[in-house]
Amino acid sequence: MRLFRFRALVTVDPPDGPGPARAYHSGTRKLMVHACHIGPPPGDRYFPVIMTWDEPRDLRSGDKAMVTITVADADASAYLGTGQPFTLWGSGSGRGIITRQVYTDGAPS
Repeated sequence: MRLFRFRALVTVDPPDGPGPARAYHSGTRKLMVHACHIGPPPGDRYFPVIMTWDEPRDLRSGDKAMVTITVADADASAYLGTGQPFTLWGSGSGRGIITRQVYTDGAPS
């Protein structure tokens, strides 16, 4: 299993209806990234991720933040690359864009 780390700009969507805003701690595993395949053949995948950020506060619904996404999947680079948009899925929703790949298997990319 290969380990990839990406920097991304994400926006967490506000709640659909009434109720408390969602909050995520740095290091959350509550979200997945849904991305389309880069180039042919067409397709899409959901990746479980660990999402961290440098801010000392929780990421809340409606926030925009620069985050680090860690993906443990050998196929991640076929779906996630610089400029690739994605959606967040899980206990909340949102969207983002990969700004750069940071690490592959623990070594700088």
